[in-house]
Amino acid sequence: MTAASSTSQQQRRPWIVGVSGASGTPFAASVLRGLLAAGESVDLVVSRASRLTLLDETGISYRDAHWQEDLRSWLSRGADGKPDTYRPDIGEVRHWAAGDLAAGPSSGSYPAKGMLIVPASTACVAGVALGLSKDLLQRAASVTLKERRKLVVAVRETPLSGSTLKQMVALDEAGAVVLPASPGFYAGATHIQDLVDFVAGRVLDAAGVPHQLYRRWEGELGGASRG
Repeated sequence: MTAASSTSQQQRRPWIVGVSGASGTPFAASVLRGLLAAGESVDLVVSRASRLTLLDETGISYRDAHWQEDLRSWLSRGADGKPDTYRPDIGEVRHWAAGDLAAGPSSGSYPAKGMLIVPASTACVAGVALGLSKDLLQRAASVTLKERRKLVVAVRETPLSGSTLKQMVALDEAGAVVLPASPGFYAGATHIQDLVDFVAGRVLDAAGVPHQLYRRWEGELGGASRG
């Protein structure tokens, strides 16, 4: 490694994005595209359970050995499943295998801005709330909390059980932002992608990442419907 590449590596501070097994892979795709459009670096962890969900929702098999090809295919699709809707540049994405507990994000000394879990299943919520490290996603989330970095947990489940509600409170008390994947309609949504982008935009808002994924409320009733 040259001195220049070493310096570049030291300066890189990515957002860690964890994708768990909950339904809602379009939310993750929109968040990833938003981060990349904002010029952010991304470290991506796709759990084993989420790969089954991704296959079911998109028909895409996400493979460690072919992650770049599979990620491009995934991020190019809109929420309606049409391919080639987007042309993402994934040059700033680094992939980590979910079972790699020796990966960079498993250590607090690894430089990262924070972590976004999108979508977060109730099993993921429970694991992070209890401080478990059954895989890299949970370990990275625990590290993010202990290092007092931003952790946004986009919960995608309904209805919510009492135990999950208690675990969500525990995450809030630990410093995480608990963000249910609940789309708003005041932004004038006319397409499923608009609703997906609203949730993704709120995730990026919580992380402090600028974006233009949805129309913001400006205090004018009926403003969205008038275009």
